[in-house]
Amino acid sequence: MKTKNILAAFTLLAASLCPTMAQAQSDEAKMNTFIDNLMNKMTLKEKLGQLNLPVTGDIVTGQAKSSDVASKIKRGEVGGLFNLKGVEKIKEVQKIAVEQSRLHIPLLFGMDVIHGYETVFPIPFSLSCSWDMEAIKRTAQIAAQECSADGINWTFSPMLDICRDPRWGRMAEGSGEDPYLGSCIAKAMVEGYQGQNLAAPNTVMACVKHFALYGGAEAGRDYNTVDMSHWRMFNYYMPPYKAAVDAGALSVMTSFNVVDGVPATGNKWLLTDVLRKMWGFKGMVVTDYTAILEMTAHGLGDLQQVSAMALNAGTDMDMVADGFLGTIEKSINEGKVTMETVNTACRRILEAKYKLGLFDDPYKYCNVKRAKKEIYTPQNRAFSREIAAKTFVLLKNEGNLLPLQRKGKIALIGPLADNSKNMSGTWSVAARLDDNKTILGSMKKALEGKAEVLYAKGSNLMYDAKREADATMFGREMRDSRSNEEMLKEALDVAQQADIIVAAVGESSEMSGECSSRTNLEMPDAQKDLLIALKKTGKPIVLVNFSGRATVMTWEQENFPAILNVWFGGCESGDAICDVLFGDKVPSGKLTATMPKSVGQIPLYYNHLNTGRPLKEGKWFSKFTSNYLDIDNDPLYPFGYGLSYTTFKYGKPTLSSNTMTNNETISVSVDITNTGNYDADEIAQMYIRDLAASVSRPVKELKGFERISIKKGETKTVTFTITPEDLKFYNQELEYKNEPGEFEVMVGPNSKDVQTLTFTLK
Repeated sequence: MKTKNILAAFTLLAASLCPTMAQAQSDEAKMNTFIDNLMNKMTLKEKLGQLNLPVTGDIVTGQAKSSDVASKIKRGEVGGLFNLKGVEKIKEVQKIAVEQSRLHIPLLFGMDVIHGYETVFPIPFSLSCSWDMEAIKRTAQIAAQECSADGINWTFSPMLDICRDPRWGRMAEGSGEDPYLGSCIAKAMVEGYQGQNLAAPNTVMACVKHFALYGGAEAGRDYNTVDMSHWRMFNYYMPPYKAAVDAGALSVMTSFNVVDGVPATGNKWLLTDVLRKMWGFKGMVVTDYTAILEMTAHGLGDLQQVSAMALNAGTDMDMVADGFLGTIEKSINEGKVTMETVNTACRRILEAKYKLGLFDDPYKYCNVKRAKKEIYTPQNRAFSREIAAKTFVLLKNEGNLLPLQRKGKIALIGPLADNSKNMSGTWSVAARLDDNKTILGSMKKALEGKAEVLYAKGSNLMYDAKREADATMFGREMRDSRSNEEMLKEALDVAQQADIIVAAVGESSEMSGECSSRTNLEMPDAQKDLLIALKKTGKPIVLVNFSGRATVMTWEQENFPAILNVWFGGCESGDAICDVLFGDKVPSGKLTATMPKSVGQIPLYYNHLNTGRPLKEGKWFSKFTSNYLDIDNDPLYPFGYGLSYTTFKYGKPTLSSNTMTNNETISVSVDITNTGNYDADEIAQMYIRDLAASVSRPVKELKGFERISIKKGETKTVTFTITPEDLKFYNQELEYKNEPGEFEVMVGPNSKDVQTLTFTLK
């Protein structure tokens, strides 16, 4: 009877799957027939036109601007445009392509919708500190809904570069240092953007970037050389890209850096052997801004040579450089590129347009009614406020200074206290900057009728006006014309009147992001002098620290009782910050990048290899071991760290079994009790260490996490499942496998404070 039931269930399952599979095959056959017929009508110039992605509109980046775009569209020499904002403008341009070009092929419209459209969410690094995959996925869904309502059908996101060096400004755009967490976020973002049905009008095509290894730039200097072993690539840097490909991302963007000495845009091993053959990617590959042209500066030849190299390597679309459109025909005539290669690239781009439904309805993203009712809605902004509060990381709270009471006089001081334009963070190109909530405005509203808010700017961002101008581009200027002495005096006068000081300090939004590398990650000079003066008043001080990366806060940790890292929380972050400061929300974010005590420790990351002479835990210095003379090896704050207004007690973890095989799983469970006075969220983390393997393995690796809500006094059990997949790694031959032997499993609130058990893989 049991066997009959199983067979019946299998029959029903097969019956349900077969129509789906048959439908998919039918849809693909229809697409192939349509594209075959279209390409049979296309001239070489029109095929090369599909490979051309110029820039137009109000928002441009990089080194160049294309001209004569409209006439090129009419001639069929443009495959898409990017950073054109506004549904009316986009419809007007699409109309040129569809009604005035010979074959009426619609355009792709892309934009850097990195962390929201007009409703701006926290920067991606900040979002990662929430460890909340459903909320992160929801931000991508809302971003897709808003930008698609305004004509955009392609976003250049998610950015999945692992970064272990916070000197690199683009840490702000990624998810930190960990490949496991980064892979989880990659999947969530792609599914959020593309949804279950890419033909739906409220979904957009995702673009995985920057492929590959961009976060490993030497010295943390943007666009710089990257050089690492394949073993390191595949174990630490590649997993998030692959996770996004596995999640169905339809496009990939090449990175600016070299890989094995060859620029990624022209690297056949990377784009063909790894991306397409090893990982099975079938979508389209686009360059980053002018990346083909920049290959000439790398020393790979002139524009014709590097364009041929890029196309032959597997790049399909040329962003801005005009290399494909301008040189490939000559390369075909000289036998350096084949028509088959051109056809393959053209087909991939046409397939993307087909899957987006543009051939069925070129104006499906041009519904003016949608643009009026689906963008920057109260509901979307409310969610931005909600997720922002989850991303803030409480680094210190001596004497439970936070949350603040709504009484007395509160002095709000600092250059970021009343600055709407910097709240969104970097790469918020569609943001309504003037509408962003500021801390001052939100605090006055939160304390109305209960407490008095006193305000002073206190200082400029930094003393050097030229350097401040470089750090406040794209309409984020904040320079005050008053003298340093005048601003400081005002701040001290305000501070003396107050019961407590809230200092809103740190980076401006453009001090992190693209081309915003820093060698000194400490508090900028003018703000540090302000903080020194405020400390001398003897008043209790809460630091609200803005940044787009892990910074060095050793001095702040030593001198101030409370530190709340708010990163850049998006358009509603003023309200969200006040929600946390006054206890309406309990901070629950945890670090996704290790915070160093000194820039000299960089790169510093939790999942490092051991050395043959490791420094014993708790030691400062020991001769002939791996350490420094002037500082210990420990970070200021470890990966996964973050405090709460409540306290959590972890019980003793237990394993379901001490052994497992490759056909089994085991689980580790731990009781977590909320022993404090607030209902709150905790992020429990599981790490694994392979104690003996064919290659050196990290001291620990994140392999599981869970964000849970626990009421005060309540105990909840968290159970993590350990699978054979969790124990796999790439060996020297780049075989992805696990090896039998002994393992440690560690459970705790962060990567340092863990309890350890052992088990054996047989």
